Amino acid sequence: MHGSTTSLTTSVSSWLLVLLCAVSGAYCLRRARGSDGGAAGEAVMGFGMALMAVPLGGLGDGWRAPVLGVVFCGAALHALWLLRGGPHHTHHLVGSLTMVYLTLMAGPGPEHGPEHAQAAGPPLLTGALLLYYAGYVMLGGTRLITAGDAVSPGPAAGRGGPAELVRACRLAMGMGMLAMLLTM
Repeated sequence: MHGSTTSLTTSVSSWLLVLLCAVSGAYCLRRARGSDGGAAGEAVMGFGMALMAVPLGGLGDGWRAPVLGVVFCGAALHALWLLRGGPHHTHHLVGSLTMVYLTLMAGPGPEHGPEHAQAAGPPLLTGALLLYYAGYVMLGGTRLITAGDAVSPGPAAGRGGPAELVRACRLAMGMGMLAMLLTM
Protein backbone atom coordinates (compact mmCIF):
# COMPACT_ATOMS: atom_id res chain seq x y z
CA MET A 1 0.00 0.00 0.00
CA HIS A 2 2.80 2.44 0.87
CA GLY A 3 4.53 1.84 -2.45
CA SER A 4 1.43 2.56 -4.52
CA THR A 5 0.68 5.75 -2.58
CA THR A 6 4.24 6.97 -3.02
CA SER A 7 4.23 6.16 -6.73
CA LEU A 8 0.83 7.85 -7.17
CA THR A 9 2.08 10.97 -5.39
CA THR A 10 5.26 10.98 -7.44
CA SER A 11 3.34 10.46 -10.66
CA VAL A 12 0.84 13.24 -9.92
CA SER A 13 3.58 15.71 -8.96
CA SER A 14 5.59 14.76 -12.06
CA TRP A 15 2.60 15.33 -14.34
CA LEU A 16 1.84 18.65 -12.63
CA LEU A 17 5.43 19.71 -13.28
CA VAL A 18 5.07 18.60 -16.91
CA LEU A 19 1.90 20.67 -17.25
CA LEU A 20 3.42 23.73 -15.58
CA CYS A 21 6.54 23.65 -17.76
CA ALA A 22 4.60 22.94 -20.98
CA VAL A 23 2.20 25.83 -20.38
CA SER A 24 5.12 28.13 -19.57
CA GLY A 25 6.92 26.98 -22.72
CA ALA A 26 3.80 27.56 -24.83
CA TYR A 27 3.37 31.06 -23.45
CA CYS A 28 7.04 31.87 -24.08
CA LEU A 29 6.73 30.51 -27.62
CA ARG A 30 3.80 32.86 -28.20
CA ARG A 31 5.91 35.74 -26.88
CA ALA A 32 8.89 34.76 -29.04
CA ARG A 33 7.46 36.33 -32.19
CA GLY A 34 9.09 39.72 -32.55
CA SER A 35 11.28 39.44 -29.45
CA ASP A 36 15.03 39.55 -29.03
CA GLY A 37 15.46 35.78 -28.71
CA GLY A 38 15.17 35.50 -24.94
CA ALA A 39 11.57 34.31 -25.12
CA ALA A 40 12.53 31.64 -27.67
CA GLY A 41 15.19 30.35 -25.29
CA GLU A 42 12.65 30.31 -22.47
CA ALA A 43 10.23 28.36 -24.70
CA VAL A 44 12.90 25.74 -25.44
CA MET A 45 13.63 25.49 -21.72
CA GLY A 46 9.95 25.16 -20.82
CA PHE A 47 9.28 22.40 -23.35
CA GLY A 48 12.56 20.65 -22.54
CA MET A 49 11.81 20.74 -18.82
CA ALA A 50 8.33 19.35 -19.53
CA LEU A 51 9.78 16.51 -21.59
CA MET A 52 12.41 15.78 -18.96
CA ALA A 53 9.77 15.61 -16.21
CA VAL A 54 7.53 13.09 -18.03
CA PRO A 55 7.46 9.96 -15.84
CA LEU A 56 8.19 7.12 -18.25
CA GLY A 57 8.80 4.57 -15.52
CA GLY A 58 12.05 3.38 -17.10
CA LEU A 59 10.33 2.24 -20.31
CA GLY A 60 11.84 3.62 -23.49
CA ASP A 61 13.95 6.09 -21.54
CA GLY A 62 17.30 5.46 -23.28
CA TRP A 63 16.75 8.07 -25.99
CA ARG A 64 15.79 10.94 -23.71
CA ALA A 65 19.17 11.81 -22.15
CA PRO A 66 21.18 12.06 -25.40
CA VAL A 67 18.46 13.96 -27.28
CA LEU A 68 17.83 16.41 -24.46
CA GLY A 69 21.57 16.81 -23.95
CA VAL A 70 21.97 17.95 -27.55
CA VAL A 71 18.94 20.26 -27.30
CA PHE A 72 20.18 21.91 -24.11
CA CYS A 73 23.74 22.24 -25.43
CA GLY A 74 22.21 24.06 -28.39
CA ALA A 75 20.21 26.24 -25.99
CA ALA A 76 23.43 27.03 -24.10
CA LEU A 77 25.10 28.09 -27.35
CA HIS A 78 22.07 30.25 -28.13
CA ALA A 79 22.32 31.84 -24.67
CA LEU A 80 26.02 32.52 -25.25
CA TRP A 81 25.07 34.25 -28.50
CA LEU A 82 22.47 36.36 -26.65
CA LEU A 83 25.10 37.43 -24.11
CA ARG A 84 26.67 39.65 -26.76
CA GLY A 85 23.66 41.93 -26.23
CA GLY A 86 24.33 42.32 -22.53
CA PRO A 87 24.54 40.35 -19.31
CA HIS A 88 20.77 40.21 -18.80
CA HIS A 89 20.72 36.84 -20.62
CA THR A 90 23.11 35.21 -18.14
CA HIS A 91 20.21 33.39 -16.48
CA HIS A 92 19.41 31.69 -19.80
CA LEU A 93 22.98 30.39 -19.96
CA VAL A 94 22.85 29.16 -16.35
CA GLY A 95 19.48 27.51 -17.03
CA SER A 96 20.69 25.78 -20.20
CA LEU A 97 23.85 24.52 -18.53
CA THR A 98 21.82 23.35 -15.54
CA MET A 99 19.58 21.36 -17.85
CA VAL A 100 22.65 19.81 -19.52
CA TYR A 101 23.88 18.87 -16.03
CA LEU A 102 20.51 17.40 -15.06
CA THR A 103 20.37 15.45 -18.30
CA LEU A 104 23.84 14.00 -17.72
CA MET A 105 22.99 13.06 -14.14
CA ALA A 106 19.64 11.53 -15.10
CA GLY A 107 21.11 9.54 -18.01
CA PRO A 108 20.01 5.99 -18.74
CA GLY A 109 20.03 3.53 -15.91
CA PRO A 110 17.97 2.34 -12.99
CA GLU A 111 15.91 4.89 -11.08
CA HIS A 112 16.56 3.46 -7.62
CA GLY A 113 19.35 1.59 -5.94
CA PRO A 114 23.04 2.13 -5.27
CA GLU A 115 23.72 3.15 -8.87
CA HIS A 116 21.29 6.07 -8.55
CA ALA A 117 23.08 7.33 -5.45
CA GLN A 118 26.32 7.49 -7.44
CA ALA A 119 24.63 9.50 -10.21
CA ALA A 120 23.58 12.35 -7.94
CA GLY A 121 26.37 14.55 -9.24
CA PRO A 122 29.00 16.57 -7.46
CA PRO A 123 27.42 17.78 -4.22
CA LEU A 124 29.12 21.18 -4.43
CA LEU A 125 27.75 21.90 -7.92
CA THR A 126 24.30 20.59 -7.03
CA GLY A 127 24.30 22.67 -3.84
CA ALA A 128 25.38 25.80 -5.70
CA LEU A 129 22.63 25.31 -8.28
CA LEU A 130 20.08 24.72 -5.52
CA LEU A 131 21.13 27.96 -3.84
CA TYR A 132 21.01 29.85 -7.15
CA TYR A 133 17.51 28.64 -8.02
CA ALA A 134 16.20 29.06 -4.47
CA GLY A 135 17.41 32.66 -4.57
CA TYR A 136 15.99 33.12 -8.07
CA VAL A 137 12.59 31.81 -6.99
CA MET A 138 12.55 33.92 -3.82
CA LEU A 139 13.56 37.06 -5.73
CA GLY A 140 11.11 36.31 -8.54
CA GLY A 141 8.29 35.73 -6.07
CA THR A 142 9.07 38.98 -4.29
CA ARG A 143 9.12 40.88 -7.59
CA LEU A 144 5.84 39.28 -8.62
CA ILE A 145 4.15 40.22 -5.33
CA THR A 146 5.35 43.82 -5.50
CA ALA A 147 4.72 44.14 -9.27
CA GLY A 148 1.02 44.87 -8.83
CA ASP A 149 1.74 48.36 -7.50
CA ALA A 150 4.74 49.26 -9.64
CA VAL A 151 3.73 47.99 -13.09
CA SER A 152 0.96 49.37 -15.25
CA PRO A 153 -1.66 46.87 -16.47
CA GLY A 154 -0.50 47.35 -20.08
CA PRO A 155 1.65 44.95 -22.05
CA ALA A 156 5.28 44.36 -21.22
CA ALA A 157 8.08 45.56 -23.45
CA GLY A 158 7.55 44.34 -26.98
CA ARG A 159 4.88 41.73 -27.69
CA GLY A 160 5.27 39.97 -24.37
CA GLY A 161 1.95 40.46 -22.65
CA PRO A 162 1.30 41.61 -19.11
CA ALA A 163 4.55 41.95 -17.16
CA GLU A 164 3.08 40.01 -14.24
CA LEU A 165 2.35 37.03 -16.50
CA VAL A 166 5.88 37.09 -17.91
CA ARG A 167 7.27 37.15 -14.36
CA ALA A 168 4.93 34.35 -13.30
CA CYS A 169 6.07 32.26 -16.27
CA ARG A 170 9.73 32.75 -15.34
CA LEU A 171 8.96 32.01 -11.70
CA ALA A 172 7.15 28.79 -12.67
CA MET A 173 10.14 27.59 -14.68
CA GLY A 174 12.49 28.53 -11.83
CA MET A 175 10.37 26.48 -9.42
CA GLY A 176 10.38 23.61 -11.89
CA MET A 177 14.16 23.74 -12.10
CA LEU A 178 14.41 23.83 -8.31
CA ALA A 179 12.08 20.83 -8.07
CA MET A 180 14.17 18.86 -10.58
CA LEU A 181 17.37 19.67 -8.68
CA LEU A 182 15.77 18.62 -5.40
CA THR A 183 14.73 15.24 -6.82
CA MET A 184 18.22 14.45 -8.13
